[in-house]
Amino acid sequence: MTTLAVLALAAQPVAAASAAPTPAPSPSPTASPSSTAVPRKGDGTLQILTFRGYTEYGSTSPGARWAADFEADTGCRIARLDQVQTREEMTRRLAERSYDVISAGPDLVGSLIEGKQVRQLEPSKIDGYGELSKKLRDLTAKGDKVYGVPYLWGAHELIYDASKVRGDRPEQVFTSPRAAIEDSPLTIADVALAGGVSGNPYELTQTQFDAAMKLLESQKDRVYWSDTLDLVKGFATGKLDYAQATPYVRMLLRTVGQPIKTIKTARTTGWVDSWMLGAGVPDVDCAYRWLDWAASAETQRDAAAWMGLAPANPKACKGRAKRVCGAYGRPDRVTFAVRPPGDCRAQDRECTDYAAWTKRWQELVS
Repeated sequence: MTTLAVLALAAQPVAAASAAPTPAPSPSPTASPSSTAVPRKGDGTLQILTFRGYTEYGSTSPGARWAADFEADTGCRIARLDQVQTREEMTRRLAERSYDVISAGPDLVGSLIEGKQVRQLEPSKIDGYGELSKKLRDLTAKGDKVYGVPYLWGAHELIYDASKVRGDRPEQVFTSPRAAIEDSPLTIADVALAGGVSGNPYELTQTQFDAAMKLLESQKDRVYWSDTLDLVKGFATGKLDYAQATPYVRMLLRTVGQPIKTIKTARTTGWVDSWMLGAGVPDVDCAYRWLDWAASAETQRDAAAWMGLAPANPKACKGRAKRVCGAYGRPDRVTFAVRPPGDCRAQDRECTDYAAWTKRWQELVS
């Protein structure tokens, strides 16, 4: 297969990569997502902030249920659907306005809870909440307070081109100039694991943190990716030998004949994106209906197959999502990301915090 064919395949979500028809353009919600009008609160509308592809409007593949179906089923109207590509863009949007429901990753979850930008949930009001993986549910709980509904999760792998190099040591991914790693401060946890940290990689002492950064700083001529297309392009054009990736990327590259293998590691990291309820929502009826919908196996099955990420609801691992679930396996084997320093200080220990991680990461990539 030519490089152009590889890139065309990679540009499509996993549903398309699995030989499903190319999706048609999605129609707009009742009010345009780019509209600057702010609908009246409590009028049966929703304002949603999410990652691109997590909530498509309309039917994106045969039999799929998406946001238009939610409107038809509940009578709630999606007045605003803002979709972002990166964590940084999501943070900027939240600084500009409030939303009824937000899908947030581990670094943002902690910040939203601490900043009181989201409110505590009542799980008894969410149908299907009990079906979600307990390990994932616990990631957005503070004691007996619940703040999130787990939606999709991913895990990292360290992969390499077996026709060019041998991948027998995880640190190769972080010391080679022909490698790509995710452009996120949370990548430091993967580096710490590669360096032999035995405890929680998101709860690093200053000494452990400095050791991980020393390993990272030994090689700056690498690729820092935020779009998986960059990984596929790098391997397809022969510019990459190693990468920190996801099982979906490995599957995609193997599908098009790339000799990609995985470096064996005892532990791996991952993340979960969860739906959260905005703090300033006076009428939460439609917001809770959305959380019901997002927790359901049917919705998560479609999202998992579309995005190439695993569903938080194990009952979703059938049909179109079965292949994706098989690639990721069970969440039990994954150390999921939390916003550093995690529970260090609750255990009367001192660990580096997320501000330090962010500062050193920005210095690294600048």
